[in-house]
Amino acid sequence: MPTIRFVFPGGRYHATAWGHHVNEGQVEWPPSPWRILRALLATGFTTQRWSEESGPTDVAKRLFQTLASNLPSYRLPAATSAHSRHFMPLGKLKKDEGRETTTLVFDTWADVGTGHIDVCWPCALADDERQLLGVLVENLGYLGRSESWVEGRLVEDSEGAFDAFPHQETAQPGRLWEQVTLMAAINPAEYAGWRNQQVNDLLAIVPAPVGKNGKKPSAAQLKSYQKTCSGLEAPYPADLQACLTAETSFWKQHGWSQPPGAQRVIYWRRSNSLSVGRPVDVRMPARKVITTMLLALATPGANISALPSITRTLPQAELFHRAIVGRVARGGRVHCPELTGQNEDGSPLTNGHVHAHIQPLSLAPGARAQRRIDHILVHAPMGLGPEAQRAIETVRRTWMKGGAGDLQVAVVASGDISILQRLSGTVAESLTNLFSGEPASTEWISATPFVPPAVPEENGAKYAVRPGQRGIAVPQPASGNICRDCPGTDA
Repeated sequence: MPTIRFVFPGGRYHATAWGHHVNEGQVEWPPSPWRILRALLATGFTTQRWSEESGPTDVAKRLFQTLASNLPSYRLPAATSAHSRHFMPLGKLKKDEGRETTTLVFDTWADVGTGHIDVCWPCALADDERQLLGVLVENLGYLGRSESWVEGRLVEDSEGAFDAFPHQETAQPGRLWEQVTLMAAINPAEYAGWRNQQVNDLLAIVPAPVGKNGKKPSAAQLKSYQKTCSGLEAPYPADLQACLTAETSFWKQHGWSQPPGAQRVIYWRRSNSLSVGRPVDVRMPARKVITTMLLALATPGANISALPSITRTLPQAELFHRAIVGRVARGGRVHCPELTGQNEDGSPLTNGHVHAHIQPLSLAPGARAQRRIDHILVHAPMGLGPEAQRAIETVRRTWMKGGAGDLQVAVVASGDISILQRLSGTVAESLTNLFSGEPASTEWISATPFVPPAVPEENGAKYAVRPGQRGIAVPQPASGNICRDCPGTDA
């Protein structure tokens, strides 16, 4: 028995059930035999060089007559009904509003994921017919609407049970099954007999032309008679091929409520073949705790000169810190010790300065030359948990005082320091120097004025450091942390 296997690369099957409007949200499941035959016939015209004048080859005619004479059965994958809503423009403006007129359209589909459909016809095919069917199936691009991409091939029929099959008076599957109506072709021989009967009945009421005084009818009379007969025959396609290729406008023009040559057939399918339910929350894979994340800053115009100056190192770090903490908070109470440096009760961490360090950097050659901040390094010795990582990753913009606009933020790399050192290009060279592990210099030169929080007061006031002033770094006493988030801070 010929069996076609359909796989949907997009994971979706889009098709509206016959007799339903698209906005009713009804999915034709399984695909109707009529739809499959039309798709295969269309593929023949587009890929096998069949012409409208000569039509399909003799082998193709025999193939379609055989398939149309039998109703297939289906093996269906697990599927879920889903839809999207679109406001489609109508090409005109609303009165007194000036806005474009739109209409709401539902796009409903069956979500099949990686599953496949097997369509099995209970008939035998000749070798040339089976070969042609394989070619048509493999060249099929979509089934249903054009966004319902499909890949098909002939397979050997398995002995598994069917999930959908035609109704038979002697078979009642049971309470776990339900009935649906699908569109299928009428048996070609039955359609030919029915069409001849309909046409003959219509032609019988049309009197044959008779000339004057019993003479032979004139050419004009014969032409008028033939035109009348052709008009009566026009609503009835000549054969199955003509029925399958008839456009919607044709059968609507002639008053058909459904395609000529087609019939509605009752099918049994499992009651859970197309499930409907609320969306299930997708669980994100567990994240590993990392210590370091590197982010790049850029302006919308990619202008290095518009980046913040390194004199704004502390303000930019504070702005970014507020942004990521706000992402974690979402308007509520924050508990993310790696970002806040505090326990759940608001007390400072007692294990030292192990929470996140936020360090704006100038790494690219152009940025270094102009003394501009183009990267931000976030390093937490205690590790950044999943919540902190998501907060940092979801920050898309940060700000700067007096700047030309927002700064765009993107994650460059994340992991540990060794992973960042494996980056390529000039940025990697700068990071390598930054993480080289060489002893840090004890001399510093101030780029901005600031008041160190952990130096003795001079004349009753904090000692202010002027721009360009040099200094010597000295070890910090255990009780003199300068981090405001850590215990024992003097800030």
